[in-house]
Amino acid sequence: MSSYLNSLNNQQKLAVTITEGPLQVLAGAGSGKTKVLTTRIAHLIQEKKCFGQQILCVTFTNKAANEMRERVVKLVNSKSVAFPWLGTFHSICNKMLRRNAEAVGLKPNFTIIDTLDQIKLIKNILESENIDIKKNPPKQIAYYIDQWKNKSLLPEDIRLNNKDFNLSNALKIYKVYQKRLQIMNCVDFGDLILHVVTILKKFEDIKKIYQKNFKYILVDEFQDTNFVQNLWLKLLTSDRENICVVGDDDQSIYSWRGAEVKNILEFKTNFKNTITVKLEQNYRSTKNILSSATSLISNNKDRLTKEIWSDLGDGNKVKIKSYFDGVSEANGISDVIEQYLTSKYKLNSVSILVRAAFQTRELEERFIKIGLPYRIIGGLKFYERAEIKDALGYLRLINQSNDDISFERIINTPKRSIGNSSLKKIHQYARQKGLSLLDASQEILKENILKPKTVKNLKTFITNMISWKKNSESFDHITLLETVLDESGYTSMLKNEKTPEADAKLENLKELKASMKSYTSLNEFLENISLQTAIDEKWDGEKINIMTIHSAKGLEFDAVFLPGWEEGLFPHQKSIDEKGADGIEEERRLAYVAITRAKQELYISFANQRKFYGRQNDNYDFYSSIQSRFIDEIDSEYTEISIDETSEDDFIFDQDYSVESKKNSPGWNRLKNNIKNSDETSIKTITLSENLTKYTVGETVIHEGFGTGKIIHIDGNKLLINFNEQGEKKVIDKFVTKAVND
Repeated sequence: MSSYLNSLNNQQKLAVTITEGPLQVLAGAGSGKTKVLTTRIAHLIQEKKCFGQQILCVTFTNKAANEMRERVVKLVNSKSVAFPWLGTFHSICNKMLRRNAEAVGLKPNFTIIDTLDQIKLIKNILESENIDIKKNPPKQIAYYIDQWKNKSLLPEDIRLNNKDFNLSNALKIYKVYQKRLQIMNCVDFGDLILHVVTILKKFEDIKKIYQKNFKYILVDEFQDTNFVQNLWLKLLTSDRENICVVGDDDQSIYSWRGAEVKNILEFKTNFKNTITVKLEQNYRSTKNILSSATSLISNNKDRLTKEIWSDLGDGNKVKIKSYFDGVSEANGISDVIEQYLTSKYKLNSVSILVRAAFQTRELEERFIKIGLPYRIIGGLKFYERAEIKDALGYLRLINQSNDDISFERIINTPKRSIGNSSLKKIHQYARQKGLSLLDASQEILKENILKPKTVKNLKTFITNMISWKKNSESFDHITLLETVLDESGYTSMLKNEKTPEADAKLENLKELKASMKSYTSLNEFLENISLQTAIDEKWDGEKINIMTIHSAKGLEFDAVFLPGWEEGLFPHQKSIDEKGADGIEEERRLAYVAITRAKQELYISFANQRKFYGRQNDNYDFYSSIQSRFIDEIDSEYTEISIDETSEDDFIFDQDYSVESKKNSPGWNRLKNNIKNSDETSIKTITLSENLTKYTVGETVIHEGFGTGKIIHIDGNKLLINFNEQGEKKVIDKFVTKAVND
């Protein structure tokens, strides 16, 4: 134990050995904050400042808590020393609440319900209270309840004004919901902290017991605390104010789930005698990467300044690259990995961090095509997401009426009062008659077997399926999907939820429509998707890591790719629209987190045009992009920039946009102007490939679905045609005819 301080730098030693009074440790990225926290626990015990169980150490994730626990065990002989209270906010509050359950009308053996049970209970309450579920989706009500609990608001604490009319039903449900939970002796996750706060505020004797016991309080990731968590900490802190908070305001990125960066910014105001220690030596990244992050985050006004530094050498400069679009970007990233990084690093130490989940699709499709192993962390693969599988289920059943798997998936999605008992009867009938489930559904309507409401809804479903099947013969596959999602009620179902999760699902469905543009028919699309989703999940060995930036917090990798740095995507337009300047600052903090995940190599890229959410109108999908303001904010001393000029020929054959619009996009011109002596002639134009058709470039042709258009490129028997009404499409020559007046 006598040597446990020797491995610390001077600032880390201060953070460990200043034991009395409020202490704020500003821990920059990669500065060893976990080491400081665990060593501080060991120091308090070694110096006999307190018993082990008189230390409260709170963190945010079970992973972090387990890691800290393992380190503390190595530093302290746990057999002879009582172990500290070390865990997440929820785990520690669970322990406290079980000891004092009667104070809030519960029994110590209460049950903690999960999100699904919470939503199910809310649904039952809505039905019993005769409140329209469509206008008051259970998920939306659950979201409001969670937000109120994060603000430490019980139903009786909430005062609505005239502007909050839409919340009146939510508040009514909240009141009934809390009573039902109490009757069932249950709590949700929000209750774990809220009930303890209620007890500490209401019962002075209980509060004094805990304040006396917890002589020292340590908090990890303090910048991520919300209002009720911060209030809980204040209530537990005694007059000695021996509270040590460790965090980095530059990494506060969770306001969307209630975190308040002001908790760390205003800590010195709340605790007057606070000492601040800054951990500024970074042990993770090279100087160029770290300096890039520092120059970016310095543009935030509302922050506590730190001078982060590294002695790991300059390293490679941060590479910033412009691509033609998302597909070209995915191709470029895979090329760098295969041609350069695989010889230097294991795949596990390479990561691609995206701002929005829909960005993973083009990366996944590319990696599948070239056989590069990957894993999605913190989320499902694009084509395995529930909303995508639902949409594909409709298309597959339209395409093949005996697809019973797809039938089972979509028959009651959205809800049609065709539950398990009805589906069981359809199954029995199908087996008896030797029919598919869809055919059996049509036949069973002639029998008096199902309930009247089920019969009505099943008839509507079958009528729609017949109509969609007919439409598939004349509609293009994208229009068909749009029609199905609208007429089935699937789109309305998600829109009515009005939750962040529903917004993400709608975004993914629009991205699905964008992906379908690369295929000429429904059959071709479904065939290719089947190949992409039939992946062997039992891969062994190394894999590229793909995840959102939010999921990457706390992780580090030798090489990191950051695609999609474009205005509207990063910073995200929704953050700008909803929060203005505060939203931009949080997006900038998110960019800072992304950059500081990299240890040796960092690649930032943006596309000049990107398919964001499928069709904006009937003519085009592509959006001209402007490179992110964050790129301009990185000091050019630490970066090198380039334009991708190698993949346009391969790319243009499969995409629906013109080279001229690409060359004139704002992002392309903006980056091009930053490169001295750029040669305009180096930008390629379309070249003629092998012509295996009877048609020629410039000829006017007619397509049954897309109308009249002019051929602008030929690749074998595939024609790239600029249609008058539908814009550019790639079609096989046999599906067009020569215009009579051409």
